[in-house]
Amino acid sequence: MTTPAEARIVINLDVPGAVISRHLYGHFAEHLGRCIYGGFWVGEDSDIPNEGGIRLDVVDALKRLGIPNLRWPGGCFADEYHWRDGIGPKEERPRMVNTHWGDVEENNHFGTHEFMQLCELLGADPYVNGNVGSGTVQEMSEWVEYLTRAGDSPMARLRRENGREEPWRVPFWGIGNEAWGCGGNMSADHYANEARRYATFCRDHGDNRLYRIAAGAADDDVRWTRSLMEALNCLGCQREPKSIFQAVSFHYYTITGPWEHKGSATEFSIDEYYTTMSKAQEVERVLQAHATIMDAYDPGKRIGLVLDEWGTWWDVEPGTNPGFLYQQNTMRDALVAGVHFDVFHRHADRLTMATIAQTVNVLQAMILTDEESGALVLTPTYHVFEMNRGHHDATSVAAHIVAKPDARATDGRTVELVSASASVKDGAGLVSLSNLDAEVPLDVVLDLRGLTVSGASGRVLAAADVAAHNDPSAPDAVAPAALQVTVDGQGLRVTLPPSSFATVSFEVA
Repeated sequence: MTTPAEARIVINLDVPGAVISRHLYGHFAEHLGRCIYGGFWVGEDSDIPNEGGIRLDVVDALKRLGIPNLRWPGGCFADEYHWRDGIGPKEERPRMVNTHWGDVEENNHFGTHEFMQLCELLGADPYVNGNVGSGTVQEMSEWVEYLTRAGDSPMARLRRENGREEPWRVPFWGIGNEAWGCGGNMSADHYANEARRYATFCRDHGDNRLYRIAAGAADDDVRWTRSLMEALNCLGCQREPKSIFQAVSFHYYTITGPWEHKGSATEFSIDEYYTTMSKAQEVERVLQAHATIMDAYDPGKRIGLVLDEWGTWWDVEPGTNPGFLYQQNTMRDALVAGVHFDVFHRHADRLTMATIAQTVNVLQAMILTDEESGALVLTPTYHVFEMNRGHHDATSVAAHIVAKPDARATDGRTVELVSASASVKDGAGLVSLSNLDAEVPLDVVLDLRGLTVSGASGRVLAAADVAAHNDPSAPDAVAPAALQVTVDGQGLRVTLPPSSFATVSFEVA
């Protein structure tokens, strides 16, 4: 039997940090592959239980995560989507070509009203991404009015004609997407001016207050972030940037190979596994780089940073449409999620939202649905989101890893083998832990200081193989199990299997 490695983590429960917004656990649903059609949307005539065409077992599964927000309709798709094509009687809606993702034709049966119904069923805040690339300022302005204005304005009247009397609450609004690429191939300065113009005409109607999110950089392109901050003209934030935008975004995917061959989701070597963990940990450097630029212009942190696309990106599963981005989801993907959330918690003072790509059947999904049987499978990543739900709107407390195994070198990179974060809320504490060593168990001592701790319990997500995954024939191959927590003179002690994610919860007083 392999002798476990050892780690010790000191957590000062009475030294509060930033509040971990529940919106860091957001989701992304693009018109891409089978995310919308065949994922969320099955149509009113489907044999699968649905409400107005929305698949109910998907809704029920996501409600168990406390899904806080949902970004739609893209992604790259957002900048070719014209919202008027997706309202009114379904039989009268024009078809469109999804040129970005598979060159397929869509019937527009899932549009604005269907998305808002989905958000209501989920209890999630809508994050609508507007069209800058091929749209107009007027088109975006009228969409905001259609969604959020009461009274008898032209767009409010049109909404009522289509069956919705009262306006919706829409808190989050995206000003385009990836303007440096699929959203228009713009320069940073050009887009920054466009963002100011579009955001100015995205009005606050009634008591609805938009949180306008400017489309930001890819990876660590801090020049893009600098251009957006300069466009706000708020050096030192001498004035509140009203009627412009309230946040800037960036995108970061965990990709270990070239775009042409990113590697298999389920067949990978140990070295490829460690490279993946290293790339996942790199998100902290990228996030900090953008935050540093923002701090120079906005030391009061009035402008939010949003990571509205993140996750693993592998080659599609053999035999599937390469434009549909369907990939399996293993224990490796779950650990990528665990690492990201620990980083998010540490930077909750600046990071206000994050949305994983994507929710159903695309990239690092929560849920996979089988085309033939209609079966629904929860992925290992889903379980990380569920196990971490106690962090939603909790107060972060620093987790100091004061003793740990040596980092591992791989592919010219180093990988820290222990990841952790902690929070307290309403008399309860939660610690998240990851053992990233694929071969050696880890004994962890949690040295909890400052408050009295009682009633500790644990859960662990692990598998015999880091490539283990769930499918219709084995839907619970990777699922949470109870984790023994013992108390000794040093604190709480747990033993984590190789390549595992765990949470320890307790009461505090």
